[in-house]
Amino acid sequence: MNSENYLQINKQTWNSKVTIHVDSDFYEQENFINGKITLPQTDLEALGEVSGKRILHLQCHFGQDSLSLARLGAKVTGIDFSEEAVAKAKALNDKLGLDAEFICCDVYDTLQHITEKYDIVYTSYGTIGWLPDLDKWASVISGALKPNGKLVFFEFHPVVWMYDNDFKEVFYNYFKSEPIYEEESGTYADRSIEVEHKSITWNHSLSEVFQSLLKQNITIKSFKEFDYSNYNCFSQTEEFEPGKFRIQKFGNKIPMMYGIIGELGS
Repeated sequence: MNSENYLQINKQTWNSKVTIHVDSDFYEQENFINGKITLPQTDLEALGEVSGKRILHLQCHFGQDSLSLARLGAKVTGIDFSEEAVAKAKALNDKLGLDAEFICCDVYDTLQHITEKYDIVYTSYGTIGWLPDLDKWASVISGALKPNGKLVFFEFHPVVWMYDNDFKEVFYNYFKSEPIYEEESGTYADRSIEVEHKSITWNHSLSEVFQSLLKQNITIKSFKEFDYSNYNCFSQTEEFEPGKFRIQKFGNKIPMMYGIIGELGS
């Protein structure tokens, strides 16, 4: 695989995952349609009161979290590069009678597709690994925010991505290096599905994330690390409390996700 074609390769993978994800127990589509707010409590606390706020949700997949924010009274615009995901998000929006907007584009092209500034930019879990350049990512965030607007960003911890899929050994570099080429069978939402997916990703250290934001005049107001994941999307996990998952062999010894609240300077 050629990393120059990462967008095409990854888009094909995500398009092929949409139907699988919608039908999976992981995403609890039926519960969502019946009123469940799908954002984790960690994220809801960081977002604060969203009613009346304009929120830009980057890399929103098929829109459940975007639509959950709309249910809470926010005016939401969701961005994703998967045509299949955006089509599903729009269909769910219509079915639920909500007023979220969804735009299909590469996250780097977001500013070419929006015409306003936002109170909050939100992005979460398994997003930046698909991006080769965090400086460009941070420039999109700063370009989309109102002065003093808020970034709410949750992501899996880069320590997790150092390990092989079965958490037997440190396999990958903590710091960004060469693109990571992978072929997997199934998907985190349903590992029993025998569908081959190709992907090109990059690991990003915490310092790389912080520096990309600071260079764009985004002040870090809060940074938290968590010794669990809100999602059961890794192998070798145990659910030690409802909705909280750890790698069984590590217990609480490694960080599994982190959250950043940032503010754009005026």
